[in-house]
Amino acid sequence: MFQETPIFSRLVAERGDVPAQVRGEADRIRRDLARVMRWAPAADLPVRTTQDSARR
Repeated sequence: MFQETPIFSRLVAERGDVPAQVRGEADRIRRDLARVMRWAPAADLPVRTTQDSARR
């Protein structure tokens, strides 16, 4: 999307492709969570109620 604009090209040259780095980290975190969440039984997870939300 932004790759076509000169300012994006300049920012990538100066700072690196931050959106691509963020996407990569998000994918890594999603894979890690998927692996961990498979091992967590649903019965052991806390259940959030509307009262819990109101306390914040």
